[in-house]
Amino acid sequence: MSARHVKQLFDLTGKRALVTGGSRGLGLQIAHALGEAGARVIIAARKQAELDQAVAELRAAGIDADAIAADCGSSEGALALAGAAVSALEHVDILVNNAGATWGAAAEEHPIEAWDKVMNLNVRGIFVLTQAIARACMIPRRSGSIVNVASIAGLGGNPPFMKTIAYNTSKAAVINFTRTLAAEWGHYGIRVNALAPGFFPSKMTHGLMQQAGGSEAIAKHAPLLRIGDDEDLKGAALLFASDAGKHITGQTLAVDGGVSAVTGG
Repeated sequence: MSARHVKQLFDLTGKRALVTGGSRGLGLQIAHALGEAGARVIIAARKQAELDQAVAELRAAGIDADAIAADCGSSEGALALAGAAVSALEHVDILVNNAGATWGAAAEEHPIEAWDKVMNLNVRGIFVLTQAIARACMIPRRSGSIVNVASIAGLGGNPPFMKTIAYNTSKAAVINFTRTLAAEWGHYGIRVNALAPGFFPSKMTHGLMQQAGGSEAIAKHAPLLRIGDDEDLKGAALLFASDAGKHITGQTLAVDGGVSAVTGG
């Protein structure tokens, strides 16, 4: 087989993708990347109004996009989403596990109910959805790419303004979930990788960024002297999702302006 042009390696024409937490923020950015590369995309989130707005945005960009309202914080919700997505797409080539939650509280005061909420969505929900999608189409088809959105918070401890022990623990779990699943499912032709974003402006990070003194204060701690923007995850997500990354599995890529290189995460 002759080597393909690099643009062909990144081309997702004919591929079908499911992106959880895809109605805004990092999930919507990744949905744009996959769709712009040619994939048909279904985004999932809890709120129908936000999904409708996001689908309109994606379609305005020329992307074949639809949405499914779902809550992956419960096993029932994750399984229902898997069934609906496979029914709508016929099969899923690319699964992006981006839906997540956080909770701010000192470790000694952290409510157990909040711990469970974070873990149920960030860890249990990812496992249930991934297992269901793999059983339904990736394992039978002997192919697939799974992209888990972790965080540099899963690589180490917190800066002083962050008290998010459940979130950090959950994202560390996602990173080792990625490694373990890559090792176990590689023989099926399924690749599993993780993105570990640093600070990006989003609804989830808004409060933390204010506590830290704003985006400029946070940017001072990054070697590139900036935080993430609305296109900084696109290339990394596309690498993992496409044939450009067909020999990459079990890896976690920090997209953080160099913060983890300094902190040793």
